[in-house]
Amino acid sequence: MSLPALETTPIPGMVVVRLDLREDARGFFKENWQREKMLAIGLPDFGPVQNNVSFNSERGVTRGIHTEPWDKFVSLATGRIFGAWVDMREGDTFGATFTLEMDPSVAIFVPRGVGNSYQTLEDNTAYTYLVNQHWRPGITYPALALDDPTVAIPWPIPLAEAIISEKDQNNPQLDRGTAIARQKTLIIGAKGQLGRALQADFPGADLVDLDELDVTNAEQVSAWPWEQYDVVLNAAAYTAVDAAETPEGRVTAWAANASAPATLARLSREHGFTLVHYSSEYVFDGTAPLDPGHSEDEPLSPLGVYAQSKAAGDIAVGLAPKHYLLRTSWVIGEGNNFVRTMRSLAEKGVSPSVVDDQVGRLTFTTELSRATKHLLETGADHGTYNLSNGGPAASWCEIAKQVFELSGRSRDDVSGTTTEEYFASKDGIAPRPLNSALDLAKIRATGFEPEDASEALRRYLAG
Repeated sequence: MSLPALETTPIPGMVVVRLDLREDARGFFKENWQREKMLAIGLPDFGPVQNNVSFNSERGVTRGIHTEPWDKFVSLATGRIFGAWVDMREGDTFGATFTLEMDPSVAIFVPRGVGNSYQTLEDNTAYTYLVNQHWRPGITYPALALDDPTVAIPWPIPLAEAIISEKDQNNPQLDRGTAIARQKTLIIGAKGQLGRALQADFPGADLVDLDELDVTNAEQVSAWPWEQYDVVLNAAAYTAVDAAETPEGRVTAWAANASAPATLARLSREHGFTLVHYSSEYVFDGTAPLDPGHSEDEPLSPLGVYAQSKAAGDIAVGLAPKHYLLRTSWVIGEGNNFVRTMRSLAEKGVSPSVVDDQVGRLTFTTELSRATKHLLETGADHGTYNLSNGGPAASWCEIAKQVFELSGRSRDDVSGTTTEEYFASKDGIAPRPLNSALDLAKIRATGFEPEDASEALRRYLAG
């Protein structure tokens, strides 16, 4: 069967779908919902979990205007309706209306926060809809009077002659003061290096850290209003690579890097939000060819406890229907980091010895945040994306030399050493992947071009 046709409406996010109805003397056949085809024409991947049918035995049954807390895909099995919708969400389109006569060849996607109503134009009309939250008896939600003069719905059958429930006869008038708040973005780990960078690209997001929301605490998770969010950015992680090798650190690393992402993936499935999670090149053993580097589909091969906990988190996040997993390397942002340490040594006149057999690319938190915004705004396919700054891969020693040069010191003041020599006298050291370079082809294919790491480093040190 051919692809359905999609039409936009004056209400943002609400679209009409013209279905391919095959009719003959026996009746008709249609694909009422086919996920692959619906996504192909641009319908959101809204994750329906329940199918409901409202059967109306008489012409003139009128229901609504109900603003239910879920997305709906509405169609008819039999009969005809006059459908009417009102945007009840806060913003410029509050009160905007759209009406449409529907038969079994027409469907409509109604986003949460949009008031939904219809009037049957024929006897024995079966109105059916998919939703992405479970309906339950007794649930309450905002409603609007069918005869509200502000929206002035042109009902084909006068309401005085229609069949209306007592409850719908007493719905309130339109009131901007009761507009439904639009879903928000939540940044978890907002006080960290990445969390602070994300705040700049996602103004107005709700910000939480461990002291406000511990995702490993079942009681706190249960009490949190997850239904208020359509995007959750998980910038929280345990990154003490060597401390993770200790008995106490092992427990903390697995809780933060594996259990917490698994909980967020479950919540994403239950509440429908898009989960963005950040991972590490440490999930690989560093043996991939330097060019092009580790790819997104390379089998996981973590070496140490930190790496293993991050790999487990990657697997868990992949179970969220709507997710972006950004796998990154050598993160540099506000706070203590390698670049600031090297600059401090340069300023103090120290001439350090730095490992020269670990190779990769720096990833500035501003670049990681920019990529996050790009994926969300462009609606890129969900899944895993490698992300670092661009340019040629370099060793930690080469990067240190660049920092010294940009700080007014000679590059020759930095000497090289091997990882084995550097850690020879230290105990409890986690294994490091020698190749941390990531293949960036997949994210480039979405239209995102990573900034050269050397240029970003120069700007970072000048700031």
